[in-house]
Amino acid sequence: MTDGLLVVTAVPAEADAVRAGLTDATVTVAPVGVGPAVAGAATARLLALAEAAGRPYRAVVSAGVAGGFVGRVAVGGTVLGTASIAADLGAESPDGFIPVDELGMPPALLGGGSVVPADPRLLAALRVALPSATTGPVLTVSTVTGTAASTEELRRRHPGAVAEAMEGYGVAVAAAQAGVPFAELRTISNPIGPRDRDAWRLREALTALTTAAQALR
Repeated sequence: MTDGLLVVTAVPAEADAVRAGLTDATVTVAPVGVGPAVAGAATARLLALAEAAGRPYRAVVSAGVAGGFVGRVAVGGTVLGTASIAADLGAESPDGFIPVDELGMPPALLGGGSVVPADPRLLAALRVALPSATTGPVLTVSTVTGTAASTEELRRRHPGAVAEAMEGYGVAVAAAQAGVPFAELRTISNPIGPRDRDAWRLREALTALTTAAQALR
């Protein structure tokens, strides 16, 4: 028997915002921690426990707030990730950043590479339920972008990306390893760029997350 949807967030405030908007009682929401490593490990544990109990989750969604690229999505807007990208997984070189996929390692060691696409059917269902959401790749970073130079570098390397967060790729890898469909849902709390806490609109982003959570079922 398959259980319902698993929604993982980084922090309890995001989990509370998601729960406040849910209309489906079978959806499980769990705050799993900040950053790709803890989010991936915790998600893998939740998926494994559910499978061992004979009630595997039918899909997993990484949800929460994020920074948005100016001109691609507005603060307070909603984003559906077409893919989750490990934007800082790789190596530096005199010629610039080299993604892990281009380092010459056997594909089996890369866990699917630095880009994990969203499940097409799950993404399509979310797009129908959230027609005004911006769609595009969401970057996963271990260090939040905070300078103009690093913002422009990310824009150059990922011209289609719409947002950055800290957990999506870790959750995506855990889902892929378990053979469970994955998607990423974000609402925008701040523009990506020079760090300015006064420009953050966390309350608005959490309110938008509650509204978007009505699509999770």
